[in-house]
Amino acid sequence: MGSATRDALTAVRETLVQQGGAADLGVAEELFSLARLLGSSAQLRGAVADPAADPAEKAALVQRAFAGKVSGAALAALTTAARQRWSEPADIIDGLEEAGVRAIAQSAPASVSISDELFEVGRAVASDAQLELALRSKLADPAAKVGVVERLLQTKVSAQTVAIVRQLVADPRGRGIRESLRWAQQTVADQKQAVLATVTSAQPLTAAQLDRLRGVLSKRYDKAIAFNTVIDPELIGGLRVRVGDDVIDSSIATRLSDVRLQLA
Repeated sequence: MGSATRDALTAVRETLVQQGGAADLGVAEELFSLARLLGSSAQLRGAVADPAADPAEKAALVQRAFAGKVSGAALAALTTAARQRWSEPADIIDGLEEAGVRAIAQSAPASVSISDELFEVGRAVASDAQLELALRSKLADPAAKVGVVERLLQTKVSAQTVAIVRQLVADPRGRGIRESLRWAQQTVADQKQAVLATVTSAQPLTAAQLDRLRGVLSKRYDKAIAFNTVIDPELIGGLRVRVGDDVIDSSIATRLSDVRLQLA
């Protein structure tokens, strides 16, 4: 990701925060639709994300094109995106999609754990090769893939999670579904000013153990911690913790493997 795109994403995020409660699930759906629209129209995308064009003129363009057609909050985010300089014109699509996920994360009820639900969707996909193939197929009609998502998830997870997964399969842009789900989880956690940690253990951890681990990781990363927990009996004991690209592995299985390598 280029520095220009990082700065542009920061500006769009700040606009969402300024919208407060107005940036809700409906606004997220609009942002997803706008992202798909820009993805399908090279001409429109080029006009809105042209780095050589005057930012005020680009903002005026989107105001003329979309005022009255989308909500004020969605239009504000799009207008901010149009004013920015993106490293690549296509990055604005990623920016609007990210804005949609962040709008969902910031407006979801406290009773809804989008990160946990996305994790469970990812586990379901990983455990079913046919399902993963159906969702990642480049030949399948996007509407058909969306239909699969709605049939499988509609009564099992929140409307917020359904909306995110629906967007990811409707517009994959070369990404695998598992990769997209991980990205969405990380984005949700970041919006809540947390980092996502995947903890793998041989047996379920107690609440006290998770609290101690949360304290250690919070000090290390200076942020709140959102957990994914995975049970893998092959670890025998100990833990494996992944935070982004960092891996902390204290599992017995790994220590035994290290011993075998030293003996060899």
